[in-house]
Amino acid sequence: MRKIGAHVSASGGLDQAVIRAAEIGANCLQLFSGSPRIWQKKNLGQFDLSKLTEARKKYRVDPIFTHALYLVNLASDKLELVKKSSESLIYELKFDALIHGSGVIIHAGSHQGRGWLSVQHQVIEQIKLILENTPNNSTLLIENAAGQKGKLHGNLTDIKWTLDQLPEFVNNNRLGWCFDTCHAYAAGYQLGQQENNVIEQITQLNLWPALKCIHVNDSRDDAASGRDRHANIGDGLIPQEDLKYFLNYSQVIDLPLITEVPGINGDGPDKENILRIKKITHS
Repeated sequence: MRKIGAHVSASGGLDQAVIRAAEIGANCLQLFSGSPRIWQKKNLGQFDLSKLTEARKKYRVDPIFTHALYLVNLASDKLELVKKSSESLIYELKFDALIHGSGVIIHAGSHQGRGWLSVQHQVIEQIKLILENTPNNSTLLIENAAGQKGKLHGNLTDIKWTLDQLPEFVNNNRLGWCFDTCHAYAAGYQLGQQENNVIEQITQLNLWPALKCIHVNDSRDDAASGRDRHANIGDGLIPQEDLKYFLNYSQVIDLPLITEVPGINGDGPDKENILRIKKITHS
């Protein structure tokens, strides 16, 4: 059975996230450890792990991924923001270890027009600092961006370069990456059997071993638009045959699939979108 899940709310407790996932037919999930738009976090000791463990066993929902704050920017020229970002990610990785999660997925930030080359070493320094100050059973996963101006890691070669600078953390599964189908399409990558498609590029860059999760999202915008706007599965502009080809590729089959779509009623991922992914993947 393939792992097909969604980003769900943890309002009311972490166990409620598991229940919500199970209710829409998901068997894995992604959540926020708190509000994604404020720096303040609750004390890690306040989380009820016993209820979470009980819910996971009862509903057989696993793995669990955490999505980091949207405020994070490891490439900022403002030292206070970089410091806050690193401290926030240290918290998230401790949370990941606490709940026996499978990784913290991050948007590393923006170079704010200064160019990737001008900030890449700062980003590496911060990632190293974060990983050196967090538990060994926690994992940081870099997500590919949609190619928006200034956003980091819209290019797979930049993800490869980042991972190559920290081989010790990649080799012990502390550092990896997450692939988002909408972001890739918006950045100009082809998901189907076209020449020089994204599967070929991931293979050429030897990025399969470090890939730990797939975000399955359709796109409201055209290919190479540089716009990060998710659509419900089958309602967007990614050709369904292309999405089907990618999701059923041999290297993808064993990876957890997490959807972050708006939902049919606009309330977030729902049963209908989980069913659509299951249909595409023959699950």
